[in-house]
Amino acid sequence: MKVRLSPSKLNGEVAPPPSKSCLHRALICAAVADAPTKILASSFSKDIEATASCLTALGARIDYEDGFVIVHPIEKVQSECTLDCNESGSTLRFMIPFAAALGSKCTFVGAERLGKRPLLPLCDALTKNGVKVSYGESFLPCTIEGRLSRGIYEIEGNISSQFITGLLLALGVLGGGEIRSTTPLESASYIDITTDIQEKFGVLAEKKGNSFVVAGGQKYTSPSVFKTEGDYSNAAFFLVAGAISSDSGLTVSSLHEKTCQGDSKIIEILEKMGAQVKRNEDKVTVFKSKLSAVEIDCSDIPDLVPVLCVAAASAEGRSVFYNINRLRMKESDRVQSTADMISSLGGKIEFDENNIYVTGTALKGGTVSSANDHRIAMSGAVASLVCDGDVIIEDAQAVEKSYGDFYEKFRQLGGKCSEF
Repeated sequence: MKVRLSPSKLNGEVAPPPSKSCLHRALICAAVADAPTKILASSFSKDIEATASCLTALGARIDYEDGFVIVHPIEKVQSECTLDCNESGSTLRFMIPFAAALGSKCTFVGAERLGKRPLLPLCDALTKNGVKVSYGESFLPCTIEGRLSRGIYEIEGNISSQFITGLLLALGVLGGGEIRSTTPLESASYIDITTDIQEKFGVLAEKKGNSFVVAGGQKYTSPSVFKTEGDYSNAAFFLVAGAISSDSGLTVSSLHEKTCQGDSKIIEILEKMGAQVKRNEDKVTVFKSKLSAVEIDCSDIPDLVPVLCVAAASAEGRSVFYNINRLRMKESDRVQSTADMISSLGGKIEFDENNIYVTGTALKGGTVSSANDHRIAMSGAVASLVCDGDVIIEDAQAVEKSYGDFYEKFRQLGGKCSEF
């Protein structure tokens, strides 16, 4: 699918989808809780559908109703099953140790690029703790056999926080254990989300330096109802849209001020760039502003980089985004695909091994390849607001991975957008 967008201004109010990070974790905890859990969520993305599908294959029952989903815990674990993670890295990295803790023999499959994302440190940690892991030339398909022990897990914490999250979720099933990160943690805020949600489901993981300890004797208990907060990662697209195009203000609702979501830093960054931002409880309004260049450490906020580069292209001066190495391991090589997006629209962008440099200049419009990456597609759409001419996004359906009705919301706010 292709989408054509013409220069326009966005104004009004929009609610982002429920936090994808929170939903993954809540669904998994609910699947092994002591009673059913009603999870309030306005919509599900393809990534969340992948996690739900895997839990169903393992033996959970999930009922969908308007505005929420009811998770009935696993009563009998399927002894052998195939789990399709589609394109979701979170699903794969969470479900491998989780399924191993349940003792199920599972074969994991998914999209081609998913098998190229790092997995070896997690596999090694599981192998040292009683699980046989086998795979071919790439990591998918991958088969696990055996049941995890409650021992001590040592794993690198600077490759993916998802490894530690998966192990934490597994230790909650096993009733205790310890995870020791052998390197400094990156994207630590995502681990904070994990421990926060685990605590809401009755399991406390204590952080001690670079280690996490789950004391014995704990088990997941249902909170009965779990309400998911709005997703800051996806809200960022409309917050940036407000800063570069909204004369009367663009408001994003359902954004909890007290949140563990690391991508909530988008507000602080936009303010640093000079954007006018107003917060009223869980609503954040951003107005079109004169933006200035910034230097940003991206080690904990890799998902924000593509749309921040759009903001930087609209700012005065040369912005620097550093510690961007992990962007190469996303749905696309996001260093290259972000650079291609900005360049294809007439922007000025360069990069080296650890940095992206964006110099503000007028964007002309053009054709953007999404590289089948949802965040590149949505960033291209936001960039169209300040282009001189039309923007065409190829493989625009990539947004369904995390924000299925993104283009519909874009149009409702005044954006000129048509599919063809």
